[in-house]
Amino acid sequence: MKTLVIVSHPYTERSTVIKALEKVALNTTSVTVRNLDTLYGKNISQFDIATEQAAYENVDRVVYMFPIHWFNLTPMLKAYLNEVWTYGWAFGPEGKALKGKEMLIVTCTGAGESTYSPTGLVQSTMKEVLTPMKATALYVGMTFIEPLVFHEAMDITPQKLTSFEDQLSQRLLA
Repeated sequence: MKTLVIVSHPYTERSTVIKALEKVALNTTSVTVRNLDTLYGKNISQFDIATEQAAYENVDRVVYMFPIHWFNLTPMLKAYLNEVWTYGWAFGPEGKALKGKEMLIVTCTGAGESTYSPTGLVQSTMKEVLTPMKATALYVGMTFIEPLVFHEAMDITPQKLTSFEDQLSQRLLA
């Protein structure tokens, strides 16, 4: 299965989990990684749309890898989707570029899993937080597969990080 991984992290210098997971993806056969922050810096309006759209050709699965940023996507990833997923390409009468591809969200949170529960601080599960991405996937004809969510990224231990890396590796090879 050919996979495209789109990575975004607004604070790459402070990233531990996303950086480590990106390395796993980079070292996995049949995976292409595009790190939006490396490619475009902080500029959320200068995407090379043709190049970004071409990256989706001949892939079966698209992975969006990012930390939860105020219960949402990173600003860069949101801008990317707004600009790259154009009418006539991703959706609309002629827009079929993403149809039939799988979407996998790989994300991390600074808080513990209990924060993301019906009785937790935000009274929402991660599935609920990720509902807009699920709706987006379904809208363009993608299959939304079970997200891979890693909690407590700010207090990561080496053992836990290794576990996260192993889980991602298994999902990428599936």
